[in-house]
Amino acid sequence: MTPDTACQVLVDEFRSRPTLRAGSLITTVFGDSIAPRGGTVWLGSLIGAMAEFGISERLVRTSVFRLAKDGWLQSVQVGRRSYYSLTNDGREKFAVATHRIYGEPVGDWDGEWCLMLLSNLDAPVKEIVRRECAWLGFGALSANALAHPGPDISDLDTLLRRLGVIDDVVIMTGRTFKSDGAMRKLARSAWNLDDIDARYEQFVTLFRPLIAALGKSGGVAPRTAFVTRTLLIQEYRKVLLRDPQLPVELLPADWHGIRAYQLCRNLYRGLYARADEYLTEAMETADGPLPPPVGSYLLRFGGLIDDARVEMKSA
Repeated sequence: MTPDTACQVLVDEFRSRPTLRAGSLITTVFGDSIAPRGGTVWLGSLIGAMAEFGISERLVRTSVFRLAKDGWLQSVQVGRRSYYSLTNDGREKFAVATHRIYGEPVGDWDGEWCLMLLSNLDAPVKEIVRRECAWLGFGALSANALAHPGPDISDLDTLLRRLGVIDDVVIMTGRTFKSDGAMRKLARSAWNLDDIDARYEQFVTLFRPLIAALGKSGGVAPRTAFVTRTLLIQEYRKVLLRDPQLPVELLPADWHGIRAYQLCRNLYRGLYARADEYLTEAMETADGPLPPPVGSYLLRFGGLIDDARVEMKSA
């Protein structure tokens, strides 16, 4: 199977889904491709790029309008052209998601837990905090208590300040005492790890043929690289943002998240450079092509290799 054929299989599978989540895919394109390269794009360029996935101009316009209405995007009119960029809130949310999606797996754990008590919050606000903190990996121990064994404290601080509850929640740390087995049972139920593990397994099954095809190929076309990279991150983030990214001590045996990370990392390293060629050619701003990526972009997945022909190993 050639890379183009393997990529088309992925696109066909995406198009065949009962509900085509155009807004979700546009969010992926902004986070993965546009945000690190200035953060602004002409709507016409976005329409052209989304056509690669079989998404119509009308659906793109509708989806972008909804994302703007929901506070993710904002637009500027220059002549007859509309240029879209992330709002301040959108940038903050993308920054938090970026840390999780492209970060390396949890390393050594010192056994310390972060606990968050929500008793001071009204019920509607409490539900918002629970939902938003779930994206940082926090699990619910009870109606008023959330926990995580290793959250990013800066991301947590940013989130609580954005929600306006920094002075209303109680945050403390603690350690378990001779209860490793009990904590593994608690983790399995608090975060529904069986479901997350099954989703990782499906991700690996979906993308394994592609990594095999790329491993046998001397190169990949820029368009194919862009489409594949986008679908790769689209599917990976859907699982990863459900994953609390617990230390290995709390995970089930044979956790598929490890293989999923390795596969995604290797594919991304093999695709990113050619995908950027497509973006430079196809995406426009008011000042011309997208600017080069910011330096932090090259730190994704532990550091990108400046070689699109990185060795593709089956994960």
